[in-house]
Amino acid sequence: MAAAEDRPIDPTPMHTADLPATPQRDRTIPATAWVEAPVALLELGRDLGHELVAYKRRIGPWLLWRAGPAAKGNARYAALAADDVQQQFTFRLHPSGDGEGLGPDGVVHHRFRAWKEALRDHAPTVASG
Repeated sequence: MAAAEDRPIDPTPMHTADLPATPQRDRTIPATAWVEAPVALLELGRDLGHELVAYKRRIGPWLLWRAGPAAKGNARYAALAADDVQQQFTFRLHPSGDGEGLGPDGVVHHRFRAWKEALRDHAPTVASG
């Protein structure tokens, strides 16, 4: 199994329904390949010096993406609701290992694990029409 940074980038266009539920160990799916990707996602790490935004996995109804390195890196994660990509939450991971991000539970989390647990435990809000 190749390290994340060594996996080949797969630019094959994908729709939301085609994004896999589990992490991909053989390739990297860039946000530029996701047909429904909003502009904000494509620019997720630009201010940090990261052009590549990579798909990580689904956490319940959320699609998890990352710009930057995984552990103790200068990175930003984004979770977008699969059914409404305008519902988005981000978590900023600093090189020190500290971080912060508002979760769908309305709490600002300082641990990445707690932020991901909030995603797991809180579904996107239902838009009223």
